[in-house]
Amino acid sequence: MNKKIFYTFFTIFLFLLFIHVLTSFSFAWGDPAIVGKITSAFESIKSWLIKIATPAAAVAVGSGVFMRKFSFGDEEKIRTGKKLIKGSLFSYAFILAIDLVLSAIQSLVG
Repeated sequence: MNKKIFYTFFTIFLFLLFIHVLTSFSFAWGDPAIVGKITSAFESIKSWLIKIATPAAAVAVGSGVFMRKFSFGDEEKIRTGKKLIKGSLFSYAFILAIDLVLSAIQSLVG
């Protein structure tokens, strides 16, 4: 019986805490400073990822092409080269699509 009371009060307390946290509003003029910092941080992360991912994807695709070219009929190397090419192109496309994700986050935050 004692545990039931504890769990009931604990559940009510958590419910009230979540209601209080989720319903708080900011009545500031313009964007708060933290939103500007988060936006600029996301932009710098995006540019950094694209600068690093472009040469990495080129090297991965190139090594996959060379692996297929110089496999000399070995089926395992041909399959590995195909997987490397597909995986690197998919990853690079995902990194380029990160702009859409950041735009969605910016629309939610600001």
